[in-house]
Amino acid sequence: MMDRSVCPICGGNEFESFMETKDFMITKESFSLVSCKSCNFMFTNPIPDKNEISRYYKSEEYVSHSSSKKGLINAIYNVVRKFKIKQKVGWIKKYAQTGSLLDVGCGTGHFLKAAQDSGYKALGLEPDEEARGFARKENEVNVQPIENLYHLDESSYDVITMWHVLEHVYELKEDLAQIEKLLKPNGTLFIAVPNCGSHDAKVYKEYWAAYDVPRHLYHFRENDIKNLFQKFGMTLVEIIPMKFDAYYVSMLSEKYKNGNLLKALLNGLKSNLKAKKLGYSSQVYVLKKKQAQKRLKFQRFFVL
Repeated sequence: MMDRSVCPICGGNEFESFMETKDFMITKESFSLVSCKSCNFMFTNPIPDKNEISRYYKSEEYVSHSSSKKGLINAIYNVVRKFKIKQKVGWIKKYAQTGSLLDVGCGTGHFLKAAQDSGYKALGLEPDEEARGFARKENEVNVQPIENLYHLDESSYDVITMWHVLEHVYELKEDLAQIEKLLKPNGTLFIAVPNCGSHDAKVYKEYWAAYDVPRHLYHFRENDIKNLFQKFGMTLVEIIPMKFDAYYVSMLSEKYKNGNLLKALLNGLKSNLKAKKLGYSSQVYVLKKKQAQKRLKFQRFFVL
């Protein structure tokens, strides 16, 4: 295990314990969440080092890299995924009708395929060899190893997407600096992450499925995203809710608690209703380089 001695955002070196939780999905091991005393950013500490983290992903239960339809939750996940992929393409088209697109952490390539079919010149990066093989064979998309992030041409992408990927990134500042370099001057970055300040996070506490330790190394709120990306000359211009996530995360959380589906649906609904104050269970943050900000007005959507 590896102890973090400094905050990944502000560099502070004093932390306080926030919570003990478990890897409910695979190993059942316990992990600690800490909060930075300087900026309140929350992260998992300690974490597995790079040469051992892969074993925490090797499971059919880890559906983000799977097309399994076994079980109710996985079946619902796959149905909702199709709808959400269409949504994502629509969000992107608002900022770039066509052009080059890089999907970092593309998994099995379902979104990448939809983007490609919508006219984008699309490239995916993915650390898992099996997922890359599936994406190439089944979705017929261009997917390369994640290490190629540092071998791409600078200022070459109109859009870069990270759909529930940022919370997994080991070298957070280094990778984000490189991603900012890859964007064209008026390029757009889409970041989707869970919101640990949401109502469902507060209800489920250590059972909240979106803590997903130790795969999730960081646990973001809106201010954390703002603070982090300011360091790379990028500004938040829009927040988009991912309303289905409140239900999906609540279903997983109830499963970990040996609860029931009705409670999950009710808590998902309550979370969305309380999102105006606390934010949604998961949110998409749309970011632009500062020189592109003069023409843009910050927007927030809370349509229930």
